[in-house]
Amino acid sequence: MLRRLHKDQPESFAFTPANQAWAEAQITKYPEGRQASAVIPLLWRAQEQEGWLTRPAMEHVAEMLGMAYIRVLEVATFYFMFQLQPVGSVAHIQICGTTSCMICGAEDLVAVCKDKIAKRAHEISEDGKLSWEEVECLGACANAPMAQIGKDYYEDLTAERFSEMLDEFRAGEVPVPGPQNGRYTSEPLGGATSLTDHAAQPDHSQNASVALATGIGDTVKRIDGTEVPLRAPWQGADAADANPVAAERDPLLPPSGPDGNQAGRVAGDDPAPRDRGDASDGVANVRGSDAEAIGTPEEGTVAPDESAATPSEADRPAALEAARDGEADDLKRIKGIGPKLEKLCNTMGFFHFDQIAAWTDREIAWVDANLEGFKGRVTRDEWVKQATLLSEGGETEFSARVKKGDVY
Repeated sequence: MLRRLHKDQPESFAFTPANQAWAEAQITKYPEGRQASAVIPLLWRAQEQEGWLTRPAMEHVAEMLGMAYIRVLEVATFYFMFQLQPVGSVAHIQICGTTSCMICGAEDLVAVCKDKIAKRAHEISEDGKLSWEEVECLGACANAPMAQIGKDYYEDLTAERFSEMLDEFRAGEVPVPGPQNGRYTSEPLGGATSLTDHAAQPDHSQNASVALATGIGDTVKRIDGTEVPLRAPWQGADAADANPVAAERDPLLPPSGPDGNQAGRVAGDDPAPRDRGDASDGVANVRGSDAEAIGTPEEGTVAPDESAATPSEADRPAALEAARDGEADDLKRIKGIGPKLEKLCNTMGFFHFDQIAAWTDREIAWVDANLEGFKGRVTRDEWVKQATLLSEGGETEFSARVKKGDVY
């Protein structure tokens, strides 16, 4: 199936402040030079925010990761989980049409979609609220037929119940996810025949997945990043304090005890390696002036340089009011600088390779700390090293590709 970008695209894209903080935190999971590994989660968060994946969103993610636009487009068009066209403003319904669901009534659900949403898949209903498609197996065969709506599974559906649900979505209501025939999970309709002690628990009305969905309340909403606190334990500390718009307790964590510790922990315990984000994570977290090399098991843990003060305005590199002779260098030939970041550099007074090549460590730290939305990129992508070669008339492998038109 040929997947193309939609003909109508918005002019721009920007993550919400909370989503931007989340995205920047995800990038720090990966070692230096491997930030492109974050492309799928960042594209997914862009889609969660907007409902579908727009070209400006792909370009924004490419800028953040220092990737050529075409590489991000390749990822977005390869994975069918990315919607390349607008979807319903309330919900996009994905009907599982693979064997188990098909023989249990998926075709009846598709008929309801054609009748109550639109005749063809990926078309939006006349009221603009709903859209639908048929997808491959979603892995809930024991609860067939089923549909994924927004972030959650609606299982054990009948055409009648599914039709009622569409009416509820249109009315602004969100039906409770999970089995729609009274089952708790996937036990026999007559009741559980094993693990029966679990069925006797005081609250047996919702399984863990359903309870989490209803607790967070994000089933079909657009995700703005404030739903749960931002946590980045691989960085060596909980990042919730850095995200004041999401300051409540993370519902994904085990419940706290009376002393505020996680269940199973006692006061005074050292955090587990994964909570601490130390060398066992095997990643390096270098983000501009806040750089802290975590290291690998072989390299050991490298402590941050406490003697390095936060860069001040006095550390700002010399800037120009305009490009010399009215002709700026093509800064996009530096790997890690795309059109948006080049424009930002020009706004800050940086137009030429020799300007960047002359930056001192303190000046690099200042620029790293002041690239809004791109902090740490100078160090991460070695701008100075590349700019030095380019200012002397040389080429890098990347800059040669830019000149040939293979990038951007």
